[in-house]
Amino acid sequence: MSDVTYPTYMTEEIGALPFCPGCGHMTLIKSLNKALVKLQLDPAKVVIVTDIGCIGLSDRHFITSAFHGLHGRSITYSCGLKLANPELTVINIMGDGAAGIGGTHLLNVARRNIGITLVIGNNFNYGMTGGQHSVTTPTDGLTTTTPWGNVEGPMDLCNTAIAAGAAWTYRTTVFDKELSDILANAISQPGFAMVDAWELCTAYYSPRNQMKKKELFGLLESYGLKQGLLSDKPRPEYSEQYVTSYEKTGKAAQKEKPKIDVSFKHNVDRQIGIVIAGSAGQKIKSSSTLFAMGGMYAGLEATQKDDYPITVMTGHSLAEIIFSPERIEYTAIEDPDYFVAISADGVKRAKKRIEALPATCVLYAEESLDLPETKAKVIRLPMIKTAKEVSKLSIAVVAMGALLKDSKLFPVEAFSKAIGNFQKQKIAEINVDAAKAGTEML
Repeated sequence: MSDVTYPTYMTEEIGALPFCPGCGHMTLIKSLNKALVKLQLDPAKVVIVTDIGCIGLSDRHFITSAFHGLHGRSITYSCGLKLANPELTVINIMGDGAAGIGGTHLLNVARRNIGITLVIGNNFNYGMTGGQHSVTTPTDGLTTTTPWGNVEGPMDLCNTAIAAGAAWTYRTTVFDKELSDILANAISQPGFAMVDAWELCTAYYSPRNQMKKKELFGLLESYGLKQGLLSDKPRPEYSEQYVTSYEKTGKAAQKEKPKIDVSFKHNVDRQIGIVIAGSAGQKIKSSSTLFAMGGMYAGLEATQKDDYPITVMTGHSLAEIIFSPERIEYTAIEDPDYFVAISADGVKRAKKRIEALPATCVLYAEESLDLPETKAKVIRLPMIKTAKEVSKLSIAVVAMGALLKDSKLFPVEAFSKAIGNFQKQKIAEINVDAAKAGTEML
């Protein structure tokens, strides 16, 4: 609790709350303010998160921190804030429209029990965009998108969250005289807490459906929906449980990765693009990462992009590597300086690209491959034969060793250092030999 007493958590600097006369959002937001006054939390440690929607206009009226994002995505922002800083009190305010759009987020925050408070202003329609029907619109409800009556059944937000594992849920209305106490109780929960507050949309839904306070309560009764505390099953909060789990097992498993210090010199005076085209299972991606790290050991900036199918051990695997003595601002390779063709899968995937290679490009190709017509300078090498003498899984490393020997971009020893520092010893020993074997092909 803060040493300072806060008589209100709202500010009038930007004017009054921007809601229609009689809108339930007004009561809900003012009740939230009363809840915060009761709790006397440090405003600097409170974040109110909203997204698109009428009720999403409220966050800037508080003296707390705030985050406003995309429609239906506010729960994701809230979870990110809480996980990044578990000491924060994160209050997520959204409408029923946003709850429907972000339904999967609602399920997962309830399942994980991330310690945020979710307050839903539930008025059965999208008020900000003209009164379209939402996931909570009652059957037969009249809206701009259901002018003859809604044929869908409304979603029970509370029981949906409970089914996903919500620890604390409460259904109420904005007419509840204890609303501020309910909200304060929800905010005080250590895990995920949700308040589904039913209210009236005086601009669209209520006028179209002749709904007032009496009809609102009648709707609750007709659907057999109970008010009050619906679930109170405390269990470990996600971020606390995560830290505990890490302290038990993860910390011991974590090993400090070696730092990349510049230990070699390079011969690169401009941005260089290299494409490696092989097959899935040939360690193209991992070998290319080590290759890029080798360049970093020589003082170069490096980027890597990969292209492979969803299958495992089947099809192509391509990697694009850029080296530069300066910061790399553009990571696409339009005209490669070097191209390595290791397998038929890689050639097939990159056929058009090989055909378009400029005369300035050097193409290193496995000697057995059929290549399409190209202007590039072609150097055929016994990659498969050489790799078999070391390890067939090291064919990409063999090819990269040959490229370094011919291009002299940086010493093969820098590549070997990356291999030795970032691979397990037995595998590293094989790949260091493979890189050396690659240099001996030329």
